[in-house]
Amino acid sequence: MRFAPGPFLMELAFSLPFPSGAVNCLPSPDHFAGGRLVTPQQCLREENKFSISKENPGQDNLIVGWEEEKREDRVKWRQLEHKGPYFAPPYEPLPNGVCFFYDGKPMRLSVKAEEVATFYGRMLDHEYTTKEVFRKNFFNDWRKEMTAEEREVIKSLDKCDFTEIHRYFVDKAAARRVLTREEKQKLKEEAEKLQQEFGYCILDGHREKIGNFKTEPPGLFRGRGDHPKMGMLKRRVMPEDVVINCSRDSKIPKPPAGHQWKEVRSDNTVMWLAAWTESIQNSIKYVMLNPCSKLKGEKAWQKFETARRLRGFVDEIRSQYRADWKSQEMKTRQRAVALYFIDKLALRAGNEKEDGEAADTVGCCSLRVEHVQLHPEADGCQHVVEFDFPGKDSIRYYNRVPVEKPVYKNLQLFMKNKDPQDDLFDRLTTTSLNKHLHELMDGLTAKVFRTYNASVTLQEQLRALTRAEDSIAAKILSYNRANRAVAILCNHQRATSSTFEKSMQNLQTKIQVKKEQVAEARAELRKARAEHKAQGDGKSGSVLEKKRRLLEKLQEQLAWLSVQATDKEENKQVALSTSKLNYLDPRISIAWCKRFRVPVEKIYSKTQRERFAWALAMAGEDFEF
Repeated sequence: MRFAPGPFLMELAFSLPFPSGAVNCLPSPDHFAGGRLVTPQQCLREENKFSISKENPGQDNLIVGWEEEKREDRVKWRQLEHKGPYFAPPYEPLPNGVCFFYDGKPMRLSVKAEEVATFYGRMLDHEYTTKEVFRKNFFNDWRKEMTAEEREVIKSLDKCDFTEIHRYFVDKAAARRVLTREEKQKLKEEAEKLQQEFGYCILDGHREKIGNFKTEPPGLFRGRGDHPKMGMLKRRVMPEDVVINCSRDSKIPKPPAGHQWKEVRSDNTVMWLAAWTESIQNSIKYVMLNPCSKLKGEKAWQKFETARRLRGFVDEIRSQYRADWKSQEMKTRQRAVALYFIDKLALRAGNEKEDGEAADTVGCCSLRVEHVQLHPEADGCQHVVEFDFPGKDSIRYYNRVPVEKPVYKNLQLFMKNKDPQDDLFDRLTTTSLNKHLHELMDGLTAKVFRTYNASVTLQEQLRALTRAEDSIAAKILSYNRANRAVAILCNHQRATSSTFEKSMQNLQTKIQVKKEQVAEARAELRKARAEHKAQGDGKSGSVLEKKRRLLEKLQEQLAWLSVQATDKEENKQVALSTSKLNYLDPRISIAWCKRFRVPVEKIYSKTQRERFAWALAMAGEDFEF
């Protein structure tokens, strides 16, 4: 039997005979195949004939294996057929009784202007609508959708009243929450029908799930942090914007009636099914396979294996960039200091921007003098560097960190005789840095460093924080604290939720109620113990045992609620999911779960377990990144 990694082999993998220590021999994980040991990558390149059928109620049999032919390195598929993306439904005008008011007077808007007005009206209770940049961008884009007559009247956002529009959508949302079971079931069936029609493709003869088959509906751009384009109009995606990718011999998907695709191509070196350029940042959006698909699973495995491979190079790389701090070439010195920051602080390299890109976000290579302050001594440490700059998605990166003396001296040299707006690394570009990284190790990028350091940090933190004797709840708190250390390293922030205080109050109320129940159960236990001591019969002993079990159960519930409160407070401004899903090798988490007997569903949701099924199949409790 031949074996290759992938989500479809999760269950089978646990039943296969592994050689002694096989789970630890990665980055070339070995498995039995045809009486010999082969790596998963070798399996993929051979003429494999292997398939498993899994019965799914209400669906056709889902073929989850594959029958591979030997193919060129860049080829991702031979056959790709799908229905194209599902487009957002057309705008439904507001009922006659719902009015927009300008300067206190009701005003009927044209359909285009009304649709954009509803985008703002829906958000009336959101803090975004209090931000000047958001309001200004919205009003500018809204006026472009108005008729000439409407523009003559509507000249100030301050005189606009969206209250009735907002109330209409609040009432509509409330009505959805109180639907009957039958109505909810009908909506669920309609969503499932849509999923079956648009949510699957045929890839090399197998039915694979698609990740995001719906185009994003029009609305107002929010961005993250203080994005300069917040409030701008995200335009409706039309078939004329979409490039379809499918095999030449497949049935080309039909566009909606009266429309046509921008282009139909057959590029089997990429994994996307459809693509279009969004209207705000001119970035390309893709319809991709679901993360649990075979191709996605293989790509994820390869990504983490590349990061693991860095383990064998990292000491030499660090020695080299330390030596380069003393180089005679300024370019080499700057590259070495930048690489130190990428390695130690998990900074992004920073993509070079197109001319006219509005968001002034920077990465390591594009840092300016104004983004860095040097302190000979601060916080009880010497040679402290203070970073303060807008990172990816305009999220502020702020950090004060002690650095090695040669780094500090070099930064002083790089900043000498420069203005605040000048580049800190004026001899360095992202392109030249990436070229150098490729020379150090095949496939090495700044993101690989980020993935490596994130995974190593998680593994080290789990080792330091987890105690075998702890309860499941305490172990999960330790896991989240380890995950949070990674999120802080990677600067994965989020704004505190507007409902945070209320949810914390509700949780504290539950804790107080549970404490009272524990106190009452403890008193009942004392009473039962006294009665059993006095009577000494079997009935009183049974009551005593029952009271003891109840107290233990209530104490466990109280401990779990307390852990939840601590976890919620500590995570209120940290986004754990980004690092958890993208930068942390899932095999570390799965091995930890197995080692400390923590149910994996406590760490990964059902969807996430499907996404990381390849890791579930491969990681034993002794796995080491």
